[in-house]
Amino acid sequence: MQKKLLSLMPEFQSIEDSDLQEKTLKVWIEAMEKKGWTVEDLLEMPFTLLIEHTPINIIEHTRAVTLCSVQIADVLLDEYKDRISISRDILLSGALLHDVGKLFEYIREEGRFVKSEEGKLLRHPISGAAFASQFDIPQEVLHIIAAHSKEGDGERKTVEAVIVNHADFVNFEALKI
Repeated sequence: MQKKLLSLMPEFQSIEDSDLQEKTLKVWIEAMEKKGWTVEDLLEMPFTLLIEHTPINIIEHTRAVTLCSVQIADVLLDEYKDRISISRDILLSGALLHDVGKLFEYIREEGRFVKSEEGKLLRHPISGAAFASQFDIPQEVLHIIAAHSKEGDGERKTVEAVIVNHADFVNFEALKI
């Protein structure tokens, strides 16, 4: 499973801190195992239930948000130089994990992906951050996960969280049109 996931999301390997890279990947693998998802399921799992019949799966969306986040960070660092500080590893880990809670928020019923009972009670930013916290993920990454959606409105406290939030919404809004 790990090899397949790494081949689909090579961005895990861009995290330079090997401990954080390992923990970030482990969160995905453990979430998949806990909920019984396979890599093949993820390739069919829509990134959102809010866009009917979206052709974009959770892997494609996670990669797009991660890549957009890195590009935004690069531009900010190029333009503002030492006037801004961004941790690339925290940014990458947070972007890669921002939607891991959807593995808890969704179930498959009669071939369709729908909200799980768990997902009706806790949206993916909360369930994702809670789950990831079990793996000694840094607080800054947990903050990105918890604050990346409407749950974090007005409460994003790091540059990395702001970047992932905006990268996520650019991707969502562009596909919603």
